[in-house]
Amino acid sequence: MLDGAVVTVELTVCAALLSLIIGTLSVALQLSRFRAGYWLSRSYVSAMRGTPLLVQLFVVFFGLPLLGIKGQSFLAATLAIGFNSGAFVTEILRAAILNVPAGQLEAAQAIGMSRAQTSRRVIMPQALVLSLPALTTEFTLVLKATPLASVVAVTELTYTGTLIIARTFHPTEILLTVAAGYVVVALAFTQLSRWLEQRFAILHL
Repeated sequence: MLDGAVVTVELTVCAALLSLIIGTLSVALQLSRFRAGYWLSRSYVSAMRGTPLLVQLFVVFFGLPLLGIKGQSFLAATLAIGFNSGAFVTEILRAAILNVPAGQLEAAQAIGMSRAQTSRRVIMPQALVLSLPALTTEFTLVLKATPLASVVAVTELTYTGTLIIARTFHPTEILLTVAAGYVVVALAFTQLSRWLEQRFAILHL
């Protein structure tokens, strides 16, 4: 059971980091001056939000062998969950960026910062801080999406629990233990988020 919990944490962290990277790139395309980039990002967000994650997982899992990558269930699950979550992270970051005070953007331009420097040094750091609560919620949803990885034989916590149930015939005890494991991991993410919020609040004093 502990081995399954470790796999669940690894999958959650990898997918969350991937979604944050993809979401950042996607929102940058939306806010860029290139209309093609904007529509590419919007199309990606619509496709990810409009189709079931399970279908996306199957597409990635059966698509990787076409690229010469076979037997990589963990990679397929990470990509599917990460890309799916990245669409939601895009919207979270976009909302946070729009809440950055316009006066700060004007001040950055006034001291000669370029558009890229303003985005990197002024907008994105504040947007990440503003979006921490929403990102915590999204990454908790990523954690709760990891059991879907069991359909492609990733031995995460839920799949491990079902294997143990098949041997012991004690479903109630095992499933309660599995549920407790998810609660512990979710609480750890929440505490980490609160620590980061407090840390950033101190730095801004």
